[in-house]
Amino acid sequence: LAPRCGWVLPGLEQRLPVPAVASPAAARPYAAAAKNAKKDAKRSRQEKVKDTPRPRRRPLMTKPVDDVYLTWLYRRPSYELEQAVGMLKKFQELDFTCPKQFVYVNVFLDMALQKKKKVDPFSSSVVLPHRFTDEVNKVLVFTENEQEAEVAREHGAAVVGGVELIKWILEDEIQADFYVAVPAIIPKLIPLRNKLKRKYPSTRRNSLGSDIPKMLQFFRECHEYAVEDENVIKTRIARLDMPTEHIIANLKTIIHDICTFKPSNYDPIVRRLVIRSSTSEGLQLNLDGILPQVEKAEEKEGKNAVDEDQQKPVQESVST
Repeated sequence: LAPRCGWVLPGLEQRLPVPAVASPAAARPYAAAAKNAKKDAKRSRQEKVKDTPRPRRRPLMTKPVDDVYLTWLYRRPSYELEQAVGMLKKFQELDFTCPKQFVYVNVFLDMALQKKKKVDPFSSSVVLPHRFTDEVNKVLVFTENEQEAEVAREHGAAVVGGVELIKWILEDEIQADFYVAVPAIIPKLIPLRNKLKRKYPSTRRNSLGSDIPKMLQFFRECHEYAVEDENVIKTRIARLDMPTEHIIANLKTIIHDICTFKPSNYDPIVRRLVIRSSTSEGLQLNLDGILPQVEKAEEKEGKNAVDEDQQKPVQESVST
């Protein structure tokens, strides 16, 4: 039998040689040194980045002196609402563009609430005081009552029917801008909940009720808007050839409706407002006078306390 490597046999003065196993470092003598050098170089670069001061950005100037200037060196000017609308009308005259183009507004929102909570992206519908388009929304009415169906057709419903419409809606054979239903049929419409999502009839959206003429009048003429990219609303509000006061009234109506989606004890939900037409640049608006005036809870409590203090002496004098 062959002896194991490294054993000393009787009668032999020499130990059998043990075969040496080459280590990775010995096989590549320069690998470890190169790796350490890379680490040192990376560490030195990081230290240099920390030591070098960051370039200080030049503070923005308020108002340019000349007509031609670099926009990124100056703060973006903000205009009063009436002044901005007048500028849009002037741009249209100077550019010889269509006077009946739409006026758009971009609303940048502050969705933050207490701690890490946020306002969920929402959509809403509002009737503007001054209509700017002849388009009428297509409204579908769910009802199985023949009398209610006849009333819906008389008041301009595009489609009227019962559970037989579910199959056609799921297969995209029938589509509408808004869906209205009476309470009696709502339990049978559950298969449409995932399909319609936000357009599913509900009392919160005033699309579920017994007053079919009132619901049809609202949804056929209403203007719908929705939050995009988590905190921006982009929607049209008027036509440029409308009177300035009509454009302002439409904008304020939409802004006041947006402000209802955040409690008044937090910061205003509208953070920035930009108005533009189809062919013009955007003009940033001054929010003073546009946002609804809401008294803070602390101010109300203070006023109530003052009123109570004023009433106490009167009551004491009466009791005496």
